[in-house]
Amino acid sequence: MIKPTKIAIVCNYVLNPIRIGGMDRFYVAYDTKAKELGYDIDWYFLEYNAFDFYSGLTIYSANNQNVESFFLEKVREEHLHYDVLVTHFLALCTSFFKKARATGIQQLIAVDHNPRPLEGFPLSKIIKNKIKGILYSPYIDQFIGVSDYTRKHILQDYGSFLARKTNVIYNGIDTSVFVKRTQENKNKFVVCSHLRYSKGIQDLLKALSLLKSDIKNQIMIDVFGEGPYEIELRTMTNDFDLNNIIHFKGSSSRLNEVLSNYNYLLQPTYMECFSLSILESLAANVPVITTSVGGNLEIVEHNKNGFIFEPKDYLALSEIIKNIVEGNNAINNEVNFQIENDFNLGKMVDQYIKILINYEL
Repeated sequence: MIKPTKIAIVCNYVLNPIRIGGMDRFYVAYDTKAKELGYDIDWYFLEYNAFDFYSGLTIYSANNQNVESFFLEKVREEHLHYDVLVTHFLALCTSFFKKARATGIQQLIAVDHNPRPLEGFPLSKIIKNKIKGILYSPYIDQFIGVSDYTRKHILQDYGSFLARKTNVIYNGIDTSVFVKRTQENKNKFVVCSHLRYSKGIQDLLKALSLLKSDIKNQIMIDVFGEGPYEIELRTMTNDFDLNNIIHFKGSSSRLNEVLSNYNYLLQPTYMECFSLSILESLAANVPVITTSVGGNLEIVEHNKNGFIFEPKDYLALSEIIKNIVEGNNAINNEVNFQIENDFNLGKMVDQYIKILINYEL
């Protein structure tokens, strides 16, 4: 028996030099480790313009076209052969996997990073997912969820019969690159998020609007990120007279350094699988204020390394912030050790590499 040597990794993900986060570091570390073991990897991303961080990887860019179609067309036109296909951030159980198998790929691994809506899927989508599970799951050899929450929803969405080939590999981060918070910046908060409605940042603005002036005037919140909801959030910030509190900073490739300047991360999200932002914040020894959705409760324990509230409950969020400012609530213990021990990048890479080592053609 011989081990597979040629791997394609297809990611519905944009590589951006001003936003280098946990997944970017994973891609590079995984590529390095796999090559050390004799594997040859081609990467397919939604969009990529060359920059130094990715200089050692073989990358093909779909130039913002459909990355699945781009991959299939390139394989067909250039008569490429791959032993293994791994997908990240793609929809599961679609015809793409059947078409990919038809190119001669022997092993298909689908990694699910996709959060589910707070209110669940409509009935029509529930039915369609069940049908897709029956039709296309046979072409996928392994499903990987990035949290127990994600694994549960893979089985719920596509069929419990997939349990035998559905596993969990938690996201991990390179904890060594994070500057640790050592001083208390009591009322400095940070948001690190794509700016879209489902991230719930509008609830943060509502929560702040409820605070009395003497509380609000002590608070500073920096928002790092970009996205389609930014105009609405800026409008709300202005309407609630929060311009002296909320500061939109755009994307940054230096979050691993700047997180240590804050005392809490705010993440009022409605949907999450397993948040890299939370891992990064905790790695910087910065506690987290977040909701009970997705895999958040697999990382954050209320009153231990952060504070938990129910999604959309901006009244509760307002109370949490008020109590922090008034000194009634605080997380004073160090919160980075769990991330360093359980959710580190090396462990994540090793678990994905183990899939390859355990598979023989």
